[in-house]
Amino acid sequence: MAETRSVLVVDDDAPIRTLLAKLLKEAGYAVRQAKTGAEGLAAVAKQRPDLVMMDIQLPDMDGLDVLKSMKREHPDLEIISMTAFGGSSSAIKAMEHGAYDYVTKPFEIDDLLATLKRVFEHAAMSEEVSALRVELGKSAAGREKMVGSSKPMMEVYKLIGKVADADATVLISGESGTGKELVAEALHRASKRNPHPLVKVSCAALPETLLETELFGHEKGSFTGAMTMRKGRFESANKGTIFLDEIGEMTLGTQTKLLRILQEHEFERIGSNVPIKVDIRVIAATNRNLAEEVDSGRFREDLYYRLNVIHIHMPPLRERMEDVPQLVEHFLSKYRARPDALPTPISEEAMARLMEHDWPGNVRELENAVERAVVLSRGATIMPEYLPLAESPASAGGRARSNQSEAAPGAMNGKGLSNGDGKDGTLKGAVEALEKQLIADTLARNGGDRAKTAKDLGVFRRLLYGKIVDYGLDD
Repeated sequence: MAETRSVLVVDDDAPIRTLLAKLLKEAGYAVRQAKTGAEGLAAVAKQRPDLVMMDIQLPDMDGLDVLKSMKREHPDLEIISMTAFGGSSSAIKAMEHGAYDYVTKPFEIDDLLATLKRVFEHAAMSEEVSALRVELGKSAAGREKMVGSSKPMMEVYKLIGKVADADATVLISGESGTGKELVAEALHRASKRNPHPLVKVSCAALPETLLETELFGHEKGSFTGAMTMRKGRFESANKGTIFLDEIGEMTLGTQTKLLRILQEHEFERIGSNVPIKVDIRVIAATNRNLAEEVDSGRFREDLYYRLNVIHIHMPPLRERMEDVPQLVEHFLSKYRARPDALPTPISEEAMARLMEHDWPGNVRELENAVERAVVLSRGATIMPEYLPLAESPASAGGRARSNQSEAAPGAMNGKGLSNGDGKDGTLKGAVEALEKQLIADTLARNGGDRAKTAKDLGVFRRLLYGKIVDYGLDD
């Protein structure tokens, strides 16, 4: 390293702060520490470090406010946000205020050091990040939001934060049910076009003639049944954003007209030769491999390159299974048995069943499964029998192995757990004995405070409460 880079670590957790300082010093960085937002702001003003690593959860100030203040006073300062609470809102808000990157605790040291290296290799990247103005992830009434804090989703959130305020065309790829439409909504809400319409068109839902009428509109008398002039979706989306879902279903003729709009920003209504100028951003989505569609002649190559300026890929749910519990919590809250009711609880066995499934229908399938389970349970705890999921090779094999374990004499009690004493000689029994002891020790250390125990163990409260009952620790 040509020169020693300085890093300021801002975190109220002394062990984390000390550990980071030690590791960064060993890696060759000059390190300073601050334990509050106020101390961090003062250190930046006085010492001007090359990089700030800052926890979003600070004791005296909102970490996002501190981040925003640092970037306002020092636009070139690179900042990495840290938090134990992952999610789309925090990630995109951090990027909105100019953070270079966002990491969730606990983090891998090698990955963190690699991130620092990228910061210093690409210091100019912060200049490309626009100051986003719209709060994303604060779900208003009737508004969906993206959920998940896995690494693939964090990359999606960060990319949205970087490109939302640009006018570049975006192509969103991914399997059906992965949430491509939510990405389009996020891009629009976080852009300067947010005050104007987001117009959605399903290219797969309409035949070619009706699709062209929907997109471009028509003049009165232009065809049989055209009794009045009608504006198309492109005209309605002027100044805003148009989202073309399943664009791979669009015919070659319509593709040609779309290409003209992308190139010249104008079109004609059907039955007219008067060009109409529009100022719109185009976001397209597809569950097809458009490169293969180009090779087969079903999709125009020039249109593909016009659409694929920014590419965002939505990962399938099977590649981010760690998000399943968080998604389940979200859907349980969304589909309450009654509007004034608490979210329906879910048993550990039912959650395990959800984690075993490979979700060919992705998040949409998971949402439908949770909604159905809430209805069937009528507000009572969701049990596995309320989840009639289609068998897949992976889940069927997993349950077959589970059934073999259940057949072992003494391996299971009526609740699906052994007695947790490890005396049955099975690996499962030994694991449960260790789990029981860990829960008991943590409860004792926290004076029986179950909420704090759940937080310390990194599990959902309802899952912990179920284990407390199953292991006989509720006394």
